[in-house]
Amino acid sequence: MIDKWYLHISKSDVPYHNIAREAFMLEHAPPHCGIFYLWQNRRTVVIGRNQNAWKECRVAELENAGGFLARRLSGGGAVFHDLGNLCFTFILPKEDYDVGRQTAVLLDALKKRNLAAVMKGRNDLEIDGKKFSGHAYYQGTKNALHHGTFLVNADLSLAQKYLSPSPEKIVSKGVASVKSRIVNLSEFNRLLTIESLNEALIESVEHAYGCTLEPLGDAFFDKTALADREARFAAPEWKYGHSPACSMETSARFDWGGVDLHFDVIEGKVAHLVVFSDSMDEAFIRALPEQLDGSPFRSSAALIEEIEKIKKIAELYHGNEGLFENTKKVLSGNAQGEPS
Repeated sequence: MIDKWYLHISKSDVPYHNIAREAFMLEHAPPHCGIFYLWQNRRTVVIGRNQNAWKECRVAELENAGGFLARRLSGGGAVFHDLGNLCFTFILPKEDYDVGRQTAVLLDALKKRNLAAVMKGRNDLEIDGKKFSGHAYYQGTKNALHHGTFLVNADLSLAQKYLSPSPEKIVSKGVASVKSRIVNLSEFNRLLTIESLNEALIESVEHAYGCTLEPLGDAFFDKTALADREARFAAPEWKYGHSPACSMETSARFDWGGVDLHFDVIEGKVAHLVVFSDSMDEAFIRALPEQLDGSPFRSSAALIEEIEKIKKIAELYHGNEGLFENTKKVLSGNAQGEPS
């Protein structure tokens, strides 16, 4: 039985910080208490715990535009966030956790804003067959969470752009998102804002649970523990390395010849690279797998750029076999001597 409900609204729009707050509250929520959490992220693709980042998202394009790739604790599919999207989280003791009841709270809030939504399956909310909200779930040690999104007036052109996988061929062992048509709630209620939806959600939680939500301020959070969690969620090892192994193929053409690359990505690193090429420099092509195996993988485009960089260094060091074989040292500035 829940004795008290708290409300926390994040002032940050950085996904790693917001997910860290969520994780901290999940672990440290007071006994017999519920927490309702509202938050927003600026330009972000959030993928599920067991998804492959490159299968779900144009990672390089997103990050080059100043956006974020984030991986959450829960399962489910990939979703796009910007400041036209509102995120919510219910955190409750396991014995009080009820997806049906929590979903009814959300539907009631939407009804208050003249939005006749329905639950579709176990994960989505829809109006007229169009999805505006995706949900995911996670069980902690003592508490559980139910979180999701509300597209209010998000830039759906960016969602379409970044949630489209890159053109290289990818064979992934991860869980792929189910693509469905998404829509903003503002299409059905032009007067709807993030603020007015916030208000409706708070009213519905209070009505459903017969409570008054008490503010949960920043004093609740241990700053060191929060910083540690934020660093964990921002780390490449979590964002990329947690991806299930996948096999990828891509190709490129240079002024010195073309290459076809076949490789695996394991724990965020290039592995088992095989290169096919019509280049006249047979020794260079033969050396590429040794140079690139084990290097961090961000995108196929970045890997192609690295090959071009290695080629230029190799040309400088032709005639010095030892340095050519250790091009990585040359690139990092650790090589000895001068090119011959």
